[in-house]
Amino acid sequence: MTLPIPAAGGDSRDPMHAFAELALITVNTAPAEQTLRRVTELAKQTLTGVEDVSLTLIEHGQPRTLVFTGPLAVDLDERQYELGFGPCLDAARTGQTIIVDDNSDGPYREFARVAGRAGVRHTLSVGMPVAARSIGGLNIYITDDDPFTPAFLEYAEVFTSYAAVAVNNIASYAKTAAEVTQLRTAMESRAVIEQAKGVVIARDHCTPDEAFDILRRISQNRNAKLHDIARAVVDAAQK
Repeated sequence: MTLPIPAAGGDSRDPMHAFAELALITVNTAPAEQTLRRVTELAKQTLTGVEDVSLTLIEHGQPRTLVFTGPLAVDLDERQYELGFGPCLDAARTGQTIIVDDNSDGPYREFARVAGRAGVRHTLSVGMPVAARSIGGLNIYITDDDPFTPAFLEYAEVFTSYAAVAVNNIASYAKTAAEVTQLRTAMESRAVIEQAKGVVIARDHCTPDEAFDILRRISQNRNAKLHDIARAVVDAAQK
């Protein structure tokens, strides 16, 4: 297993082309999952002999396979999550690089046997440390018999370091976008409720607090969201 030789013309198997693409990955309108999937596709394309690649992200202390290039990777990832132990978990949590061969006799020997039965001879899990913490890891599954070469390991680690920056940016943006959406929804909901209070005040000649209590009681009695009740009141008043 050797590091792929750069090809002329920016071929997708050119390592420098892969690094350039990773560096240019920016937050845009494309879904985060689609952008992250490109990271695993690049790894599979540029690392010779790779069968499958997956990306583990640590969210709220829990691991999750976000994207993968094939069922083999996600199946083996999930086995580790179920057990709460395995190389992809440890790499993702510690930021280390962990190698497991099908004849491993260390702490991962049980996983090595499971992977071996699935046809996997070697696994490589490379952590993604960013700003003094590890955000996840890239998991590489190999069915070839040849062991990893130093050049392959070096490239995998360099590739993952580039990928870590892209993944962190995408994950941070997705979180921020979700928070902005939640805030916008809350503001819109508040605006509708204020409009409904105005309708009730004008209709029942009550105070703002009394109007809110009326809306709240209707919401409770009908087992409906306050926002939905407010919207119905506003819509009815506009007819």
